[in-house]
Amino acid sequence: MSKEKQTKAIPPLPLPGEPNREDAIASMIRVDHAGEFGAKRIYKGQMDILGPDHPSYATIKHMAEQEDEHLEAFEELMMERGVRPTALYPFWNVAGYTLGAVTAIMGEKAAMACTAAVEEVIDEHYQEQRETLSAWNTEPELNKKIEKFQAEEVEHKNIALEHGAEDTPGYKLLSEAIKIGCRSAIWLSKRV
Repeated sequence: MSKEKQTKAIPPLPLPGEPNREDAIASMIRVDHAGEFGAKRIYKGQMDILGPDHPSYATIKHMAEQEDEHLEAFEELMMERGVRPTALYPFWNVAGYTLGAVTAIMGEKAAMACTAAVEEVIDEHYQEQRETLSAWNTEPELNKKIEKFQAEEVEHKNIALEHGAEDTPGYKLLSEAIKIGCRSAIWLSKRV
């Protein structure tokens, strides 16, 4: 047995002006709920435009059903913990549907480019949350839930790439524009 003194890492405390842990976790739940709602609306817009006879419809529907499961989980957490939804909820309703519909109008590959971009940002976002919860050594059940949902979001991104997302004309520009929009939505939904 080593005689070296083992020290336990002290979880980082909030800096002045940052929310306390309870408020930070409420913010996580709020933004995740908003994001899953936005994803649900994106897929709804895509499915409405492409229609049930489109070859990618079943694939998009599968991803949408997983987003429904994620949304339900965050709705339950909000009710259990008394977390308010974002005040931007009505905006995300319209913005998500519009993004899905417009990219589907551009074609199947553009719809998949949208999915790949959104899911890349969500993967990064969920990873950041998991690292924070791990550093704080708190909320193991929430961390486990986020880990599961993160894996499914990565699966969606990979499906989109397999369906030719990167073959979309102007893919890099479209992808970056969508990522900027997603990061802005996350920033706003944490605060509003």
